[in-house]
Amino acid sequence: MSPPPPPLGRSRKRAAAHAFDAALDDVELTAARAALAQGRWIEVRALLAATGDDWDRRGHRFDVLGQEPTTAAWARDWRLVEPESCDARLLHAFAAVHKALRGKERSDKVRELCREAAAEVPADPTPWLALLLLERSLGREEDVVRLFDEVRLRHPEHHHAHHLMVARLAERRPGAGQDPLHEVYDFASWAAEQAPADSPLAVLPVVAHAERYRVLATAGMEPADPVASGHWTGRRARGVMKAAFDWWLEWETPDGLTHPRCHIDLNFLAHAKSCEGRAAEAAVLFHRIGRHATPAPWAYPDRDPYEAFTAARATALGSA
Repeated sequence: MSPPPPPLGRSRKRAAAHAFDAALDDVELTAARAALAQGRWIEVRALLAATGDDWDRRGHRFDVLGQEPTTAAWARDWRLVEPESCDARLLHAFAAVHKALRGKERSDKVRELCREAAAEVPADPTPWLALLLLERSLGREEDVVRLFDEVRLRHPEHHHAHHLMVARLAERRPGAGQDPLHEVYDFASWAAEQAPADSPLAVLPVVAHAERYRVLATAGMEPADPVASGHWTGRRARGVMKAAFDWWLEWETPDGLTHPRCHIDLNFLAHAKSCEGRAAEAAVLFHRIGRHATPAPWAYPDRDPYEAFTAARATALGSA
């Protein structure tokens, strides 16, 4: 299996003028990240301590903090001052993972850091998420499956882990085309069925469909413009989109969904409805997304994600 393309492909440079905020709507995370950039890790320590065992939020916060280029240095300082801090060790591991993904750290050293962190907090899925992030891009398929199982053992509904697994599975058998029996569809349907009724994993089949399009379009088996593709107009696709949108209508509250990564799901849903040509439904989703656009799936397969997002939003809102 060939390594996956970068999340934004060549679009990364084209989109440099518009920065997507991985923190999404987590204002506490945004504030702590800004403090850490100035070398004040005390705010990060307080934030992570307050997160507790909300595993999805904990994973989201560690991952976002780990993406910052200066985090590794400040995490090492934190570890020197508080060598007993499990959060300091884990933050250092996440920062090392992202350095390795940028080609600036040895993967064997990063694996060791992650395993040391996992040994300190055996019930926490977050160190295993760090390893899964690494191996999803750099590891063997059997390692990805094994690490996903480690995360799921500790938190069966782990949102980020399921998204990583879907992205990797979608890359299997790229020559199979729009095979409705492709294993990524079975996996996504199984995960959605296993989850509680209010779980955002209900949207996972939509994510699987978009990830499969990414693989096919990258291989030249689908048009580079997703709207011009028939990928979202088949009967199976329409059923998947309707089920996910109906789930959102049922569980959305006046204050919005409280899941820390809900805007990622909303972007996948809005993208699917835009490609399907359901402008009114897409418009509702764009209103809910607000300014919290995400690079995926708007960048698929190699597009400027901000331009794709704003064009789809303008079309939907104009039609609506």
